[in-house]
Amino acid sequence: MGRYRPPAPPKSPYITKKGFEALQNEEKNLWLKRREVVSALSAAAAEGDRSENAEYIYRKKELRGLDWRIRYLQKRLPNLKVVVEKPSHLDRVFFSALITLEDDTGNEITYRIVGPDEIDHHTHYISMDSPVAKALFKKHLDDDVSVTTPAGKIHYIITDIQYE
Repeated sequence: MGRYRPPAPPKSPYITKKGFEALQNEEKNLWLKRREVVSALSAAAAEGDRSENAEYIYRKKELRGLDWRIRYLQKRLPNLKVVVEKPSHLDRVFFSALITLEDDTGNEITYRIVGPDEIDHHTHYISMDSPVAKALFKKHLDDDVSVTTPAGKIHYIITDIQYE
């Protein structure tokens, strides 16, 4: 049995203006942090025996992680499409909508539908590629939505739709 895993499906290229600026700032900060790590790595390497030098080994791993993230951002940022306009139908769910949902038990939850590169920055953000967002797209206020999850079907009612 091989270790082959098929490549993940491509992520949607859409992003909000705030999310794009956050990724640009992250890339800039990673370059600054990389300078510090390289100088610390250089100092650790100058200490001599590298095979038992914990500081050297740690800094090499840290540098590898930084380089991986910088490379990812350099490839991803030029391909992103920044969405700045509001949709023409503000009573329907589209990209960047802030949606309040009510489940069968009366609990309310609020989500903002954003691109897959933005979901790490806020807790109530969901990717437009997620099953919940796909089920919500193009729905109207007070529509019933059922979402199939690994835990089973969940039914929601859309109680509010807002755009920035």
